[in-house]
Amino acid sequence: MLSVIGMAINSELKKQLQSRLSDRVRFDEPMSAHTTFRVGGPADAFVTAIDETEMIFLIKWINDNGLPFFIIGGGTNLLVRDRGIRGIVISLAKNLARISRQGLTGLSAMAGANLGTLCRFAIRNGLSGLNFALGIPGTVGGAVRMNAGAWKGSIGNVIDGIRIIQPDGKVESMEKGALKFSYRSLSFASESSGDLSSSVILEAIFSLSQQSPESLKAEADTMLNARKKSQPIGFASAGCFFRNPDDRESAGKLIDLAGAKGLRVGDAEVSEKHANFIVNRGKASADDIIRLMRIVQETVFQKFNVMLEPEVKIVGD
Repeated sequence: MLSVIGMAINSELKKQLQSRLSDRVRFDEPMSAHTTFRVGGPADAFVTAIDETEMIFLIKWINDNGLPFFIIGGGTNLLVRDRGIRGIVISLAKNLARISRQGLTGLSAMAGANLGTLCRFAIRNGLSGLNFALGIPGTVGGAVRMNAGAWKGSIGNVIDGIRIIQPDGKVESMEKGALKFSYRSLSFASESSGDLSSSVILEAIFSLSQQSPESLKAEADTMLNARKKSQPIGFASAGCFFRNPDDRESAGKLIDLAGAKGLRVGDAEVSEKHANFIVNRGKASADDIIRLMRIVQETVFQKFNVMLEPEVKIVGD
């Protein structure tokens, strides 16, 4: 992802986008319609890409014109500030979503594929290794970039490689050895490979193992039921809000022990069901959520001398 603040799109560039994309580009598009938090001001331009060829064109065109851009999938794990995002937001969801088998135990998935859909595809095909991701919201591209994980599993453990679009529009394949996965992050293993933040993840290839669909489904049902019991359902959120600190209790446990469950700013609330969820009870603004985040950070710091860092990406003005 690349997000540069302070640059807007002039009228000539808007005309070029409209000429190429027609009604698949919208200007001053409210990001509240495209994030699971249901908050966020307008993007200068919001583009829905239809295929790989169009993505290559867009990335090259954007960089040739020196414009900022931001990639989204399902709008999870994301908080857009109330003044919105300058530049171009590109949505990969829905269209760049192909999932297919790769040999006996491999899968490939485009970056816009829903993570839950990928997990269910693996179950039906008797491929084990992705059940940990059941219930994690979002798309494959975001899950790879954030090294999403749960139940002691993570995306980095099952990745075999990725394809990326470089700023010049060139598509490159990166094997797992060229990638460095760490807690909720991904980078290139070698500095000579460049900066992954300026590239766009296009596709991921997974290396799994064989297991019966019946046993995989039984395991999946157990995991999903546990998630439903422990996580807030029915309110807008971005998933777990804070990163778990190293060698300490989980962020949710620290927030709970600090007495911050139920804290509220406007319609933003620390969930009573899971303390590491901030939920939008209906009319919260991004500013409400950020103010509540800071109160939680201060509350936990005062009690445990631990400064919680947000796992949710906060972007925009």
